[in-house]
Parts: sequence; C-alpha cells; structure tokens
Amino acid sequence: MKWFGKAFTSMAMALAVGPAWAGGIGRPDMDEITLQKAVTPIAEEIHFLHNDILVPIILAISLLVLGLLLYCVWRFNEKANPVPSRTSHNTLIEVISAVCPAIILIIIAFPSFRLVTFQLVLPKADITIKAIGKQWNWAYEYPKDQGGGFSFDSQMKKDNELDPSKGDIRLLAVDNEAVVPVNKVVRVQVVADDVIHSFVVQSFGIRIDAVPGRLNETWFKADRVGVFYGQCSKLCGKDHAFMPIAIRVVSDKDYAAWLDDAKKKFASADPVPIKVAGTAADAPLQQ
Repeated sequence: MKWFGKAFTSMAMALAVGPAWAGGIGRPDMDEITLQKAVTPIAEEIHFLHNDILVPIILAISLLVLGLLLYCVWRFNEKANPVPSRTSHNTLIEVISAVCPAIILIIIAFPSFRLVTFQLVLPKADITIKAIGKQWNWAYEYPKDQGGGFSFDSQMKKDNELDPSKGDIRLLAVDNEAVVPVNKVVRVQVVADDVIHSFVVQSFGIRIDAVPGRLNETWFKADRVGVFYGQCSKLCGKDHAFMPIAIRVVSDKDYAAWLDDAKKKFASADPVPIKVAGTAADAPLQQ
C-alpha cells in the first residue's frame, strides 16, 4: 500500500498549493495543473470544450463506473451470493451500453467540429509573419508589403545571459522575440528547413507542424499585451528542448516603433531560403 500513501500525499500537497491550480498567463507556472489562461478566441473555445463539456462528461462517467463497481462488490460478493447466478446477458443493459456512448460522442462531436472549423478557416489577416523551424531554433520573417522586409533568428538565452529584471525565464527567454500588435488577426505561416518541428503557443491555443517543403498556416488574435511563450512539441533532435517560442504582443504604436527599429537592426540579415523537397527530374543524370 506504499503507492497509495504516496498518491494521497501528492494529492494533499496539490490541494495545499491553492492559487497554483490556475494556469499562468503566457507561461507555465510551478505546480499548476490546469490550462494556461486563454488570450485568444481559439484558446477560449478550447477551454470551453475542455472545461464545460469534456471534464463534466469524464467526471460523470468516472463516478458512474465507480458506483457500479462498488455496487457489484456489495451485491454480488461470495457471501451475499453463495450460489452464483448463471445469467449470461441482459438485453436492456446491452442496448443501454451501446446507445449511451453513441449519444455522448454526438454531444462531444458538434462543439469539436465547430472548434476545428474555427481553427482551420483563417479569417482575413491584419498582418502575416512566417515562422521557420530549424535545428534548433526558430526564425521569423516579416513581409515587406506590411512594413517589414526583414528576418531574424530567435535563439534561447543561456543561463548567464538571463536578466530577471526584464522578466527573463530560464529555458523560455530568447534574444529576439517575435512581435505582433494586440487585437489584430495574425496569420502565421509555418515551415521547416530540416526536420519536422511543431509551433505551439498554449495561451494562443495554436499548434501546427512545421514540415520541410510544405507551408502550413494558423492564426491568432491576442486580446492583451505581454510576452507569451511556447515550445517545439516534436522530437526534432538532441536540442529539441531548447528551442522556445516567444511572442511579444504590444500596442499598435509600440508595434510601429518596433518595426522601424527592427528594419535597422536586421537590415543585413537576408531571409534564409527554404529548400523544397526535390523531384526525380531535379536529380543529375547518371552516366
């Protein structure tokens, strides 16, 4: 029973944490056990599906199964039934066990389809940026027709480069953050130039694979300023755990000022060409 004691102790410690139950804003917090705060319409839909539909259904099913197990232990134990029943099946129970799961799946399906449609049908974008996954960092490109015309790499800060006064977080802070304006629809084009990566920002409710030779798209609309962190969620190599995503959401005025500074800062950085997978026609002829 040692495992039970350890589990009970862990549960008691989690209950004692109190506010740590709540997810952080834009970043993971120590001991949190819930989703990060939603700052986009997509994330709010995800939280609604999880908190208001899936969790109640899961809780109800768990309590039902627990109740049935306890009833069976009490009603059908050897002492209460010295002569076991030879009943092999019950038509009513079999029908209920088939129909009820189907109804539950239908209840879950409709909000799930709505959420998937919401995620995949991109609205008209106010700005577009490109995120490029590499081994092992992210690079960002801002199109020239939207005031950009530059690109830059975003590298994780080493421990000796962290500045707590600026809010730097170990394993998440980067030297060059992607910057976007608040309350604007941002289309993110995602690609990779080596292996498959995954672009994930939990508070935005977005996750999309970065695949070599394929351009994927997602979108978000942040409703508050701040820095929001994510990480690559694909096992992309030895430094997979050290390629964080950092997106700073600012006001329109600050975004315009950042664009002017970034064009000067990254003027010498030419966009990295993305190699698309070749075909047999591209290969040299064999003699």
